[in-house]
Amino acid sequence: MLTFRAATPADIDAVVALVESAYRGDSGRRGWTTESDLLDGQRTDAQGVAALIVQTDSMVLLAEDGSSLRACCHIEKQGEAGYFGMFAVDPVLQGGGTGRATLMEAERIARDHWQCGAMHMTVIVQRDELIAWYERRGYRRTGEFRPFPYGEARFGIPKRDDLRFELLIKSLAGVNA
Repeated sequence: MLTFRAATPADIDAVVALVESAYRGDSGRRGWTTESDLLDGQRTDAQGVAALIVQTDSMVLLAEDGSSLRACCHIEKQGEAGYFGMFAVDPVLQGGGTGRATLMEAERIARDHWQCGAMHMTVIVQRDELIAWYERRGYRRTGEFRPFPYGEARFGIPKRDDLRFELLIKSLAGVNA
């Protein structure tokens, strides 16, 4: 059974390892969320995760089964909306409902604790399957794009020159987690 809690500094290494395993290298290819065909290099680092843990109106949410970390995400209050990012599910568990449950808990926190009316996220536009997964969960594409941070290795080393993000939005009004 999944339980949820906010990450603490003691969880930083486990969060970094999970995020890297879900998005980079051969381990990420075991699941369907890998970015290995689009990016090399790191997805996150200990310094970045530590900053998110202590930031005001921010939480690194952990989904655990017993003492095992199964998924994580970062949520942040940004004005009237929540922001959802750094979402990672153990590649071996992808497709089994862990990600859906974690997303629903993140939405519940944004709605109930921060009184956010919507959840925002940005997704690399080339990630068609991932965008479709979010659309099935009520997110809508906005047609609003943001540039990929080329030249900033802390976000990864691009394998192509046409990467960009699209803003996805879901209204949280009337949504029950």
